[in-house]
Amino acid sequence: MMDVVTLLRLGDAREDGGTARERAIWDEAAIAGATGARILPVSAGGDAVHRGCAAFVTGWAEAIALHDDGVDSLRLTVLHDTARADVLDGLVRSGAAFLRTTPDRLAEAVDIASLPACDARVSVVAHDLDDAVAAVRGGARDIVADGWDHNEVAALRDAILPEVLVERTAFPLDTPIEAVRDRIAMPLFTCWLQQVDCRGAARPRHPWAPGRDMHPPVPAGRMSAEWPDPAWMDAGWVRDLDRVPPDLAGILDRSLAGTAPGVAEMERMFRARGVEVDVIAHVADHLRERTNGDQVTYVVNRNINYTNQCYFRCGFCGFSRGPKSYNARETPYRMGLDEVVSRSQEAWDRGATEVCLVGGIHPDFTGDFYASVLDSIKEALPEMHVHAFTPLEVWQGAHTLGVPVRDYLERLKASGLGSLPGTAAEILDDGVREHLCPDKIRTAEWAEVMIAAHEVGIRATSTIMCGHIDGPSSWANHYEVLRQIQRRTGGFTEFIPLPFVHMASPIFIQGRSRPGPTWDEVVLVHAVARIAFDGLIPNIQASWVKLGLDGGAHLLHAGCNDMGGTLMNESISRSSGASHGEEVTADELEAAIRAHGRVPARRNTLYEIIEAPV
Repeated sequence: MMDVVTLLRLGDAREDGGTARERAIWDEAAIAGATGARILPVSAGGDAVHRGCAAFVTGWAEAIALHDDGVDSLRLTVLHDTARADVLDGLVRSGAAFLRTTPDRLAEAVDIASLPACDARVSVVAHDLDDAVAAVRGGARDIVADGWDHNEVAALRDAILPEVLVERTAFPLDTPIEAVRDRIAMPLFTCWLQQVDCRGAARPRHPWAPGRDMHPPVPAGRMSAEWPDPAWMDAGWVRDLDRVPPDLAGILDRSLAGTAPGVAEMERMFRARGVEVDVIAHVADHLRERTNGDQVTYVVNRNINYTNQCYFRCGFCGFSRGPKSYNARETPYRMGLDEVVSRSQEAWDRGATEVCLVGGIHPDFTGDFYASVLDSIKEALPEMHVHAFTPLEVWQGAHTLGVPVRDYLERLKASGLGSLPGTAAEILDDGVREHLCPDKIRTAEWAEVMIAAHEVGIRATSTIMCGHIDGPSSWANHYEVLRQIQRRTGGFTEFIPLPFVHMASPIFIQGRSRPGPTWDEVVLVHAVARIAFDGLIPNIQASWVKLGLDGGAHLLHAGCNDMGGTLMNESISRSSGASHGEEVTADELEAAIRAHGRVPARRNTLYEIIEAPV
């Protein structure tokens, strides 16, 4: 991957562009004031180092002392303010992430940082654009700028081309959550999470997030919204492979030729930024056209959330226990079978071919309950396709009856189960699941249910929920799990990325997650899916429930060929704070599809066309 130039913007409030403030003297009140303004406090110089700061810019001896006292290397910057030998000793013994130098000593700093086993990035404080450009041309890999606005940042981005500019926070780019969680005070951790994207880079300041009732910040002529300035937003879509680094171009070229990317190559694509996002989306769009043509499908269906009571404690879920201010913990309810059947009948009468049953895991539920739901619906509506019960519900149902998962799935199939929803997957990476949904089934258990379902003849969808405490590595691992299952069984009908709706989710309210994915990350999870699943899973769905019709339809240019269903009363996304997600009409879906130059077609759950395009 091409090396980048990172930029740290200092300021007193995130709304003004800053992510950190450097001062020599800090006290508890000042630290609290900074984090309240979503600014990370950095101790810079001075004799009184406040250990409660997020990061430290200090002399070589103090850097060693901080490291020996347990401060992580990624929080340290060594000042280039004394003899070379002392500076080098401070760098290598503290493992500091940055070497802060001055223009007159830049050449020496670059030489020090180039030594074997020295991983520090050379950093320079720039007072204006000329200072910044001169520093980059002299070998600096990090620029610190105070009070710069978006236009000044844009000018630097364009002036240093072909170098790539990425804005960081007080910590280095690609700092993983695991390196910060429980290592700094909770207010600092929360502040950092609200600042960063999946790579630990500074996220765009646009207020859009999945679930918010606003148009995503999509440029008129391209897919990446990494930068907000007019020069970026008004530019055309970059499509040429020669505009991205050779490693990425090679991955994309091989993908176009039919060679699937490996796990590391998927992770590389997930780490894409800016122009790279544009090019990846273009390749995904080409593969979509090759597989699906211009037809975009949808299904007329109804979601029935039959209970909001659940004894599992998933950190992302606002459905069963969100704050009253978001109406996310309403009076606990559990529908009777008559109500479930009545809603299914109403859906059938309105033209639905599918009911999707998803709910909490009620403490009284056993495997008999799930079978009884199927028996009741199919008795009244034998032609209705019942898309029901996540792998968690199947696992729990089998466990309560003391029977093997495969035997229980055979029973559900006999009762009329048509297909399984691929939810309860969240992130199929147990390192993330341990913190996101610690009491939920693990990756291998989810996979066992899916493989067994496919092998007994029950098809399924597949999903990912992204934008919380996950990132490129866990996304790549998730995709590989799905590929392994699909290569073995061929049972997945579609893949549906579900961007995390954060507003009423407990893990966000507790200050332990990011506020959903950025728009560029949304583009990537869909586009990389099309590339990674080429020849395996032919259908990639955009979730209007999470993104709104406009946001979902934009992803038809990033590899998607399906817009999901009409839903009729889906409430889980609403319970997590989403402003949309309950229902759309077939006409609204078709209008959104046509507005993006595609041809709508109504399908059933298994992607058989019911109403061909006219």
